[in-house]
Amino acid sequence: MTADPLLTLFLPVALGIIMLGLGLSLTLADFARVVKFPKPVLIGLGCQLLLLPLVCFFLAKAFGLAPALAVGLMLLAASPGGTTANLYSHLAHGDVALNITLTAVNSVIAVLTMPLIVNLSLAYFMEGDQALPLQFTKVVQVFIIVLGPVAIGLWIRSRFAGFAARMEKPVKIISALFLLIIIVLAVVKDWQTFVDYAPLVGGAALAFNVISLAVGYWVPRLMKLSLRQSIAIGMEIGIHNGTLAIALALSPMLLNNATMSIPAAIYSIIMFFTAAAFGWWINFAHGKELQGAE
Repeated sequence: MTADPLLTLFLPVALGIIMLGLGLSLTLADFARVVKFPKPVLIGLGCQLLLLPLVCFFLAKAFGLAPALAVGLMLLAASPGGTTANLYSHLAHGDVALNITLTAVNSVIAVLTMPLIVNLSLAYFMEGDQALPLQFTKVVQVFIIVLGPVAIGLWIRSRFAGFAARMEKPVKIISALFLLIIIVLAVVKDWQTFVDYAPLVGGAALAFNVISLAVGYWVPRLMKLSLRQSIAIGMEIGIHNGTLAIALALSPMLLNNATMSIPAAIYSIIMFFTAAAFGWWINFAHGKELQGAE
C-alpha cells in the first residue's frame, strides 16, 4: 500500500491537536492522585490492560473476523480511554477526577502496551509474510505521537492556566471535527471492506463496547468501590480512544493498513449511543444515591 501524502500530513496533525487537548485538561496532580488513591486506579488499569484484550481476542475469534479486522479490533482494545469518557462520566455523575487520572496514566502506559498487543495480534492472526511488527523505532514514533502533544498541553496548563482554560472548549470542538474527518477517511479509504464486513465488524464492535462498559462498571462494584468510582471506570474503559487506533492503523509510518482501521471507525460511532444509554440506566437505577453522594 502506497503512502498517501494527505494521510502522512493530516493524521499526525489531527492526532496531535486531539492529544494536545487532552494535555490541556491535565495537571501533574492528576498523576500524583495515583499515589493517594491507588486502589481504584489499579482496578481500572487491570480491567483495561488485562481483561479487555482477552475479551477482545475471544470476540474476534467468535465472530470469525478476517485477520486484518481482528488485528484492528485488538488495536482498539489496546487503546487508552478517550477524552469523551470524561464528559460522559460527568453527565452520569461519575468521579471525573478518577477519569482524568486513568486517562493520564493509561495514555502513558499505552505507549508500551499498544505495540506489544499489536505485535502479538499480528503474529497470531496474520500470516508471517503479512506481519508488520512495530520495532523499537515504531514504539518511539508512537511515544512521540501520543505523549509529545500531551506533554506540551500539560506544560501550557502549568504555565498559562488562564490561556489553557480558554483554549479547552475550542480545542474540544476542533478535536470532535477531526474525529469525524478521521472516521470518514478510514471508511472511504477501504470502502469495499466496510461494505462487505460492516454487519460482522459492527456486531463485534458493539459486543466489545457493551462488554467493556459492563466489565468497567461491575468489576469495581464487586471490588467494593463506590458507585461514582464504578461509573467513572465503566465510562473510561467503555469509551476507547478510537481516533488513536484509526490513526495508527492508517499512518504510513506505522501499520499503513486501512482495513485495520474499520473496527475502530465503527466503534467510534457506536460508543456515543451505548455510553449515553449506560449513563441513562445508571441515573435511572441509582439517581437518589448519586444525588446524595455529591
